[in-house]
Amino acid sequence: MSRVATLPDRPAGRRGAAVTVPRRLFGRLVGTAFGRAVLVCLALAGWALWTGGVLDGPAARQVRGSSVYAAPGVDLDRAAAERVIGNRRLVVLIMEPGADLREACDDTERATQGTLVLAMSRDGEDWDTYGCSRLGGDGPRDLGRAMVAETTISRGADAFVDRPVEALKVIVLNYDRLVRAGLVPDGARTISPSLPRYLLAGGAVAGVVAGAAVLWFGGRRAGRLADARRAGRDARADERAALGAATAVLAQQIIDLDGYVGPVAPAYRRLAADYVGLLDEVSDLDGDAEALRRLRERVEELSRRAADLADDAASGRRADRAGGRKPDRTGAGSSGRRAAGRPDKVATGRSGRAGATAGKGRTRGRGRR
Repeated sequence: MSRVATLPDRPAGRRGAAVTVPRRLFGRLVGTAFGRAVLVCLALAGWALWTGGVLDGPAARQVRGSSVYAAPGVDLDRAAAERVIGNRRLVVLIMEPGADLREACDDTERATQGTLVLAMSRDGEDWDTYGCSRLGGDGPRDLGRAMVAETTISRGADAFVDRPVEALKVIVLNYDRLVRAGLVPDGARTISPSLPRYLLAGGAVAGVVAGAAVLWFGGRRAGRLADARRAGRDARADERAALGAATAVLAQQIIDLDGYVGPVAPAYRRLAADYVGLLDEVSDLDGDAEALRRLRERVEELSRRAADLADDAASGRRADRAGGRKPDRTGAGSSGRRAAGRPDKVATGRSGRAGATAGKGRTRGRGRR
């Protein structure tokens, strides 16, 4: 029993889940500003399509911007017919023989607001006509005027069944008589787009302006960022060049100190160790300008230490010269070794020459005496 009871619940749960998913998606769409904007645009587009005649027939689409419609198969010079009617509040529908004129007139209701419409088709040797006025309201007086206009507008057109343009001239004359009689309001026909089209056009202009502004500001921001990156790269290159030059100068100072490390040997070894550690940091550097600046300051510090060591070594050499001692690099040690290697010869030679000189002087003195 429990299995039988649970079987109907599963499909219901699945149907409920299937219904819940679209609701969640719709809720997420409506819950965001972008979703609401999309819905508004869709509603506006649908409104514009409906008022623009997306569901209209061929006759209604034609007379939205023209005063004459000729069905397929009707021999009519449309350009001449439009010149005859001009900008009057008059619309003429020339349908094929046997067409439903009342239906044709009703199909063009939204497209011909504010005009007097005459639907006509050839019926043998005459014109079959049907008029519908959309010039006034629904009051009794307006209905009477509309009836008079509808029955009067086609008088005399039967004489020109084979010449539709001439028939249109007769219809235009009847229209002008109705205007002079005050049954039809005077004035030109105005064809204006529907409100949604204005809104869409305004939205398109606003979108173009907003897009251009976004592109302009975005371009300026991108330019500033690119200039900042370029300046950063130039600064890093300058810092790296300065670091390389300072490192080269420090290396030359350490090489110059290599021959005078006697009195400053411990400090020299520390300087050389710091230089080796600095080289390791320079090789592992990631290119940060601040890190390059810090390393250059350390190199300058080591360079000052090397200069101080060079001054100390030079002071020690001057002290050795003042005390009668020569520094190691001048060869004093080798001279001492040469003197120590031949002491007797050097001493004997010098003393012998001295004694001989002294003896000669004394002998010559005694001889003179």
